[in-house]
Amino acid sequence: MLPTELNVQRVRHPLKMRLLEVKRVTRPTPHLARITLAGDALRDFVSASFDDHVKVFFPPPGAARPVLPELGPDGLVFAEGEPRPPMRDYTPRRHDARAGELDLEFVLHGEGPAASWAARAQPGQQLGVAGPRGSFVVPLEYDWHLLVGDESALPAIARRLEELPPGKPVIALIEVADPAARLALSTRAQASVQWLLREPAGSRLPEAVRALRLPPGEGYAWAAAESAVARAVRQALVDTHGLDKSRIRAASYWKRGEAAVHETHD
Repeated sequence: MLPTELNVQRVRHPLKMRLLEVKRVTRPTPHLARITLAGDALRDFVSASFDDHVKVFFPPPGAARPVLPELGPDGLVFAEGEPRPPMRDYTPRRHDARAGELDLEFVLHGEGPAASWAARAQPGQQLGVAGPRGSFVVPLEYDWHLLVGDESALPAIARRLEELPPGKPVIALIEVADPAARLALSTRAQASVQWLLREPAGSRLPEAVRALRLPPGEGYAWAAAESAVARAVRQALVDTHGLDKSRIRAASYWKRGEAAVHETHD
């Protein structure tokens, strides 16, 4: 049994719908758009974990404002007879309560509603943001941390690296399709960051995880990627490294051939 200070906590938050305005748009890399949102509705916004996710509602093509659902006792209620707005899950990359700002990062690939909107986003446009509904809080006190992911996981990995205390051992394996997608990452931790280039044959992440030499002590492994890749990484951690499943959180941030996928593999 793990010491009490290493127990993962699940925290629930009241669900709230927020209409927020684009304040800034920056491009950390040619493949990534960082959208800074602002608005009075952020006053009670809470994001307690680096891998929280919010539901983002996009305007229809040509519009500056989305049509938002209502909040009912059982969740979101959409207007009958009206098309539902495009919506996707995103990680709160940065929340500055004092400045009243929330950063979301969008990978610019394809012509989906999220990437298309982010590629053309301008200050003054509006987005709907619901949540986060809950947080999965992984203690900082583990002896070491492992972060594994592709482009979709970059906001969560970057946020976690910033949160870890000075000197904390952490290994990050990040796979991208293009060298230009590599991002400058800030951390005070004792970090080993390895960038992998995805091959046409498929992801290199499971193989890279199997080849790792993990530090001694009690560690926690977090992974997020395409669904099949996330499952393979989780299996490699169990089979090759003997990690207890309670010390692994693996999530599908997308699924090949499908849209709007966010699943956790227990």
